[in-house]
Amino acid sequence: MKRNKRIEREQGDVNTTVNRREYWKRNLKGESKRWFDEDKKYFLHQSLSTPVLNVLSRAQGVYIEDLTGKKYIDMHGNGVHNAGFNNPAVVEAVKKQLEEHMTFCPRRYTNIPAIELARKLAEITPGGLCRSLFCPGGSEAIEMALMLAKQVTGRFKTISFWDSFHGAGPAAASVGGEEHFSGGFGPMVPGAFHVEFPNYYRNPWGFTSEEDVDAECLRQIELVLKRAPEMAAIIGEPISATPVVPSRRYWQGVKELCEHYGALLIFDEIIEGFGRTGKLFACEHFVTPDILVLGKSLGGGLLPFAGIVTHERYNVCQHRSVGHYTHEKNALCSAAALAEIGYILEHKLHEHAAELGGYTMKRLTDLKDKHPLIGHVAGLGLHIGIDLVSDPQTKARAVDEAEVIMFKCLEKGLSAKTIEGNVLTLRPALVITREEMDRAIDIIDEAIGEVEAGKKY
Repeated sequence: MKRNKRIEREQGDVNTTVNRREYWKRNLKGESKRWFDEDKKYFLHQSLSTPVLNVLSRAQGVYIEDLTGKKYIDMHGNGVHNAGFNNPAVVEAVKKQLEEHMTFCPRRYTNIPAIELARKLAEITPGGLCRSLFCPGGSEAIEMALMLAKQVTGRFKTISFWDSFHGAGPAAASVGGEEHFSGGFGPMVPGAFHVEFPNYYRNPWGFTSEEDVDAECLRQIELVLKRAPEMAAIIGEPISATPVVPSRRYWQGVKELCEHYGALLIFDEIIEGFGRTGKLFACEHFVTPDILVLGKSLGGGLLPFAGIVTHERYNVCQHRSVGHYTHEKNALCSAAALAEIGYILEHKLHEHAAELGGYTMKRLTDLKDKHPLIGHVAGLGLHIGIDLVSDPQTKARAVDEAEVIMFKCLEKGLSAKTIEGNVLTLRPALVITREEMDRAIDIIDEAIGEVEAGKKY
């Protein structure tokens, strides 16, 4: 059967390129190559995972380590590592929970760690959010949020954003804005409308002011709300994964539209939550949503766990089960989550992210003046993206150059990923020090300089 083999790079670097094959050739030897071949043999092949980059033996703090003993400052971590990989406090909490023989909790029962986690989230989330529901992963949490919004409003339509990712499940992929996760599957969940996200650097209209971009993006949303009435929810990341950082004015405008047209506002903070943006939750920079979706670091970097937090007034679905998951009150996952949150709060990692993020943005902005390949730097806290361009005037995406820079960084001891083909994203563990960040930026500086000097991979 003939299939479309076009591979999107919106969510990350792909594993089918010439540069990827060269990386394997140069870096996978002996035991690493043997285990790489075994992985390649037994897993289903996917463009964003298998065949893999390398084989890891250890992850600790801000570092990952391969089988040869080489360590990399990790700037990706799939977003699970806010308190650092294998944080000792989280590991100890999980060990203690195992020793107490209270790990899995059958449905229809509860346990103290799960209750304490829900109570802690009610205490630390903003704006009166107080009711939680947990599940194994972020994609499921997104679908719970959508189900709750549809039950509360009695409607089924949604508005979300092009180029967004909310998970790979059917409903999550439907509200996601990437063809990579919906193409070839036939009809998706109906009623999913999409609009532009307010990208001030790359807006397609040529606007030079943020106000004009905001106005056009809000116009699109209201147009859909008027022409496709009975909308259940608007769902988006408060700051995109790229990242694109909207203005507070924009999200206030979206919230006002939701209230006027009777839709709920859902924020996906699976990546941005738990201190990454310089506040405990990214929504604190903007507005409080009706439903807040959390994941990734909620599991402490050890266990898969996610969930939603919402308002008391939406506790109205006792006649339904919108989160009927086997592990919805898993005590082991709850213990890991409590330890992760406790460590972030005790060590004020959100404040550290704000301070070090400001320093990092300053250093990267200085690099922009030095390197023509850097078109734009954006971010908040330790959620940062470097937009690489082959032409600063046209802003043409430097896709090939970005991939080479990524592989050069890897070989120099820095693991980062590209998104949308040309944006080098930096999302380190929040325990990273200024010295480690300086080392990471020095590697990026060196790699970009080599590419600009014509040194290919």
